[in-house]
Amino acid sequence: MSTVRKRAVVDVVIKVGGGLLAQPGTFDRVASTLGRVRRTARTLVVPGGGPFADAVRAAGRCTALADDPAHWMAILAMDQYAHLLASRVRGARLVSGSTAIRAALAEGWLPVLAPFRWLRRADPLPHSWDATSDSIAAWVAGVLGARRLILIKPAQLDLALAVDPHFARALPEQVRPIVLGAGNLRRLGALLRDRREVAGE
Repeated sequence: MSTVRKRAVVDVVIKVGGGLLAQPGTFDRVASTLGRVRRTARTLVVPGGGPFADAVRAAGRCTALADDPAHWMAILAMDQYAHLLASRVRGARLVSGSTAIRAALAEGWLPVLAPFRWLRRADPLPHSWDATSDSIAAWVAGVLGARRLILIKPAQLDLALAVDPHFARALPEQVRPIVLGAGNLRRLGALLRDRREVAGE
């Protein structure tokens, strides 16, 4: 029996690494770039965890925090970064699920995902530090039918060195990932304008 692929909700998922906050000025440049290119393609921004997730790791070292609460606390850390991104990117709107993503795009906003509520319901990933925001972005890209996943990292790295250990298993076959170092942001606009790139070809 043949299957019909559902119409994609987004074309591109952009995961904004939390490590950008450790580099003075880098976060502001990324936020400015996202504001300029937000209407180039149907795009969703997924936050990393950054210093917010690092606080969870530190608490775990002090308190022998179990994997389950650590997992949900780390995803709540992503929500904190999402609030920061949505407040600093021109034309951004905070969203928590696919319905809100559709509505934001229809109204011309750039949706920034606060993933806790969605992930809490779906619970698709292992409760381990092997599955971080990279794997969450990969899962989200697959669920929403995106063909391209852009991972913005503090530095340009090979994909295998840039992502968490679970990423390859979380990434659907149809989603093409690329790592973009924060020093190469000019390429982001070109990637989103190129229909072949957006389609993951």
